[in-house]
Amino acid sequence: MKYFAWPRWHRHSIRLKGFDYAQPGMYFVTICARNKEWLFGEIQDGKMELNEWGRIVEKCWYEIPKHFEHVSLNEFVIMPNHVHGIISIHSSRNHVGARHAVPLPKNRKFAGAIPGSLSTIIGSFKSAATKRINESLLLDHMNPWQRNFYEHIIRNMKDLNRIRTYIKENPAHWENDEEFTPATQSADRY
Repeated sequence: MKYFAWPRWHRHSIRLKGFDYAQPGMYFVTICARNKEWLFGEIQDGKMELNEWGRIVEKCWYEIPKHFEHVSLNEFVIMPNHVHGIISIHSSRNHVGARHAVPLPKNRKFAGAIPGSLSTIIGSFKSAATKRINESLLLDHMNPWQRNFYEHIIRNMKDLNRIRTYIKENPAHWENDEEFTPATQSADRY
C-alpha cells in the first residue's frame, strides 16, 4: 500500500539553493509572529513600545553573540508582529561547523542543522525566546513564532545602508509595512 502524505507535510526550503549560510557574510532577517499577531507591543507616535514579550525577545536577540562567538549584530527592531535584524557571520578559529556547502545526496532534500549557520542561529534565538515567554506565562506550549524566517544576503555597502535605513524607519512607517495587519489579538490575552 502506498503511503499518502498531505501536501502540508512537504516543506520546501525558501533558502537560496546551493548557498552556504554558514559562510561569513551579512544577512538581513525577518522573523514573524505566528499568524501575524501583535505579540510584542504596539507602535505609538511612530515608536515601538515593547510589552513584556517584546522585552524578552529583545534580550534574547542581544544574547545571540554570547552563544555564537562568530556572530555580531547590526541594526535591529522589534515590531508588533515581527522582528527585523542584521546578523554578521564572521570566520573564527574557534568556530566548529561547515565552512563550505556540502552537497546533499540526491535522494535527500534536507540535511539537518549545520552548526553556526544562519538557520541554526535563528532557531536557537526563537527557541530561547519561546522558552522565556512560556516561563513568564507559566506555560510550556505557547509558540509565538511563525515557522521559518525570511532572509536577504547583503551584498554590498549600498545594500547594507538601504536595509539599515529601512529597519530604523520601520516603526514610523508601520501602517505601510507589508507585515502590517490591524491589531486583533495581543499577548495580553495569554
